[in-house]
Amino acid sequence: MASTVDFRTLVDQSCRYSDEFVNIYYDCMDKRRRNLTRLYLDKATLVWNGNAVTGHDALGEFFESLPSSEFQVQSLDCQPVHEQATQGQMTLVVVTAGSVKFDGNKQRYFNQNFLLTAQASPNSDQPVWKIASDCFRFQDWAN
Repeated sequence: MASTVDFRTLVDQSCRYSDEFVNIYYDCMDKRRRNLTRLYLDKATLVWNGNAVTGHDALGEFFESLPSSEFQVQSLDCQPVHEQATQGQMTLVVVTAGSVKFDGNKQRYFNQNFLLTAQASPNSDQPVWKIASDCFRFQDWAN
């Protein structure tokens, strides 16, 4: 994004992109999990409750190992990352919180942070967002 775009416009775009991304991500997680790795960069890292998983193959195996899920996102926040920090690459920080029920388990609260990076799309002037980094954490209080 050129610096001619004012910050307010950048924030508004970020909110739209983040909302679209979050809808796609959790729909994929719940209904089309085998496609989930397509949302990640080849060398992306997921940290799931403190356990790191890196790369498409490992991510695919990890997601396949999870029981079926029903995610409900209660909050979404986002902000653009300043171009100087990303060598001019359009990047967003997206933070979600909500609840998830994995098959056979009780409902749990979670918090998830994504670092998204814009990839050029051959068919559109809209960027394709890929996950560079993903951090998921259950938010249960200790009993």
